[in-house]
Amino acid sequence: MFDMIISGGTVVNADGEARVDVAIIGERIAALLGPGDAPQARVVIDVAGCHLLPGLVDAHVHLREPGLTHKEDFESGTRAAALGGVTAVLDMPTDEPWTATADQLADKMAMARGRIHVDVGFQAVLARDVSLAEKLLSLRPVSLELFTADVPETFRFQTMDDVANTMRRLAGCDTVIGISPGDQSILEGSAISHPAGDIAAFLDSRPPLAEAGGVARAILAAAETGSCIHVRQINSVLGISTWRRLRELADATVETTPQNLFFNAEDYRTAGAKLKGSPPLRGARDLAALRAALSDGLIDIVATDHAPHSPAEKAMTYPAFAGIPGGMPGLQTLLQTMLILVEEKVIGLPDLVRMCARNPARRFGLGGSKGAIAPGRDADILVVDQRRPSVISNAEQASRAAYTPFDGWQAPATLTRVFLRGREIVRNGAITAAASGRVIQREI
Repeated sequence: MFDMIISGGTVVNADGEARVDVAIIGERIAALLGPGDAPQARVVIDVAGCHLLPGLVDAHVHLREPGLTHKEDFESGTRAAALGGVTAVLDMPTDEPWTATADQLADKMAMARGRIHVDVGFQAVLARDVSLAEKLLSLRPVSLELFTADVPETFRFQTMDDVANTMRRLAGCDTVIGISPGDQSILEGSAISHPAGDIAAFLDSRPPLAEAGGVARAILAAAETGSCIHVRQINSVLGISTWRRLRELADATVETTPQNLFFNAEDYRTAGAKLKGSPPLRGARDLAALRAALSDGLIDIVATDHAPHSPAEKAMTYPAFAGIPGGMPGLQTLLQTMLILVEEKVIGLPDLVRMCARNPARRFGLGGSKGAIAPGRDADILVVDQRRPSVISNAEQASRAAYTPFDGWQAPATLTRVFLRGREIVRNGAITAAASGRVIQREI
């Protein structure tokens, strides 16, 4: 006998859709049942007419704990994730302090336990002292992050030699290296050339040339050293073209974000601080090219770069546009914004699952348990009703940022239920269970 059967829905995986029932025993999916099967279960949940998606895996999130909890913390950030259908959050290491040592990573894991509404995996940062990585890897973080620009010098690898030598030091390690493409020399040169500090100066300090150069450097270094890399968000024509030409040279994947698929630099005129982040938004031509790359399957992962700040921080007056704290919330709206792209026929539902569940789970070492509705996987399941549109609103956001750049937008479906490892945690927009998320680690 099964513990639960979710009946009557259409299961959507990265490889397609099927009308099957999902049978669960304990925390895992036990079977997919076809028409004519008549199994017994303690609980049967009828979701006739709905689609069942695997819980989303957001590969780029800043939960802001420790040290920055006035912006967000484990409880508020994972509450937003649960309400948005993200059942696995991969947290970045840029808190206070940065997660650079095994002790810091262990402390962060301990802080999260018992307080998270969804599962959370942690990403650690590579410091200039690369010897710290050995002990870090013993705790099985889902990635090691390598930065080339716009970060403190302790964590900056700004030359090809720096990047390649660091990758070479990690050769043979079971990890993926996340790389944020950028160019410190362009950033510094722009500060001298454009002292005005306006929006134009901010755009000039992080141009497509810096992105494309960072992408090329990352791929070439990975090809030379045999490293497995993931390139953080790209959003320019030049960056996309560089990725298209070079990606097959190495074991590499790439991501972008929803905000880069809907907004362009002209939107700074009206939204200003609420949209300020890095990389900056590009032009309309860049946005169109990014959407085309998404449709073509050139983008492996869509992640949010959820990076909230307090309302007071965003509302302050700063001497330069670049000084506005960069980042915006996104966890709670990832599914809704991707469903808008489905409605617009930029992608299909299986593409949504591929980029927001299967691919991030596989890339970051969680593919044995996350990313698909299949026997043996965690029963992380979303029930989506495409007969009921939903409206995104600031009032419903659980993040401490207390806003969304998509306020007032209509999504073509409603997320009615969320299951985490077989337990319902959300129903009709409300949390229904105590925090039951777990700290997850890269699978061996």
